[in-house]
Amino acid sequence: MISEEEVSVRADNPKRPPKLLDQMRESMRSRHYRPRTEETYCQWVRRYILFHKKQHPKDMGESEINAFLTYLAVKKKVSASTQNQALSAILYLYRHVIGRDIGDLGEVIRARKPKRLPVVMTREEVKAVLDQLNGDKWLMASLLYGSGLRLMECLQLRVQDLDFAGRELLVRDGKGGKDRRTMLPQSLVAALQEHLIHVKKIHDKDLNDGCGKVPLPGALDRKYPQAPWDWRWQWVFPQANRWKNKITGEEGRHHVHETILQRAVREAVSRAGVVKRVGCHTFRHCFATHLLEAGYDIRTIQELLGHKDVNTTMIYTHVLNKGGKGVQSPMDGLL
Repeated sequence: MISEEEVSVRADNPKRPPKLLDQMRESMRSRHYRPRTEETYCQWVRRYILFHKKQHPKDMGESEINAFLTYLAVKKKVSASTQNQALSAILYLYRHVIGRDIGDLGEVIRARKPKRLPVVMTREEVKAVLDQLNGDKWLMASLLYGSGLRLMECLQLRVQDLDFAGRELLVRDGKGGKDRRTMLPQSLVAALQEHLIHVKKIHDKDLNDGCGKVPLPGALDRKYPQAPWDWRWQWVFPQANRWKNKITGEEGRHHVHETILQRAVREAVSRAGVVKRVGCHTFRHCFATHLLEAGYDIRTIQELLGHKDVNTTMIYTHVLNKGGKGVQSPMDGLL
């Protein structure tokens, strides 16, 4: 059995050996996992332990993992991606925290992975939605479409990631922990430069108030102690209000929260009268599909999107009403 104390994160006695989830967090941080992934994995491990009535994972193995994953698929009816996420978290626990390899999991009932094509708007629909946005919301959504960015890639842009002279945009630590470069639309340059003038004024005021510090990736803040206050490292899209640590009194400014743009896009889609199921990620689908329609090479689009496997990019060829399967309906020949 494992006690609730061992499942929970505790910091009341630093001399005690770290608890299970503390060990997991330390292990993931040493391997530079994202904070969001760290929290998600720990939540899955917690659910796994509680599902088995707080048995310690070191006393469990393949059959218990199978039972939990099957429960998720059959009883909770989770998606295939959610079940895979839970499996990844549990495997990480055993391999990197407990130090044990897991054998065959062939008996597990796998959640069905639906085969869905991405929703894509026409160029006219994209314009109609963007016309319903303004200010930094319009700029962010325009970058999602114009540069093919994922939502968090856009929100986590730093000032130095924008190369106006080279018309390039650097995506730091994208999906899979990879950096990549993509295009910076010429049509957005003037608006972005004007936006940065406003952001610089905010940063200058923060500095005057004794703030202006932002978190840096990895351990750069230890290597360059003054970098967190440097203009180059500031967010392109900072939050309107500063956060404040109630204990230390320290203040700072994070980037815009994803829900703000998600809500703005959802409302813009409604006002534009677009009936498709559109979200922020839809702009990235449109970016890829419209480039394919324009005749650009699939490998080039793969690099711009940051896909590891070209087969992931190939899904957009199925969205097009062209190519080998884009045959004309016999009905069209009658009219």
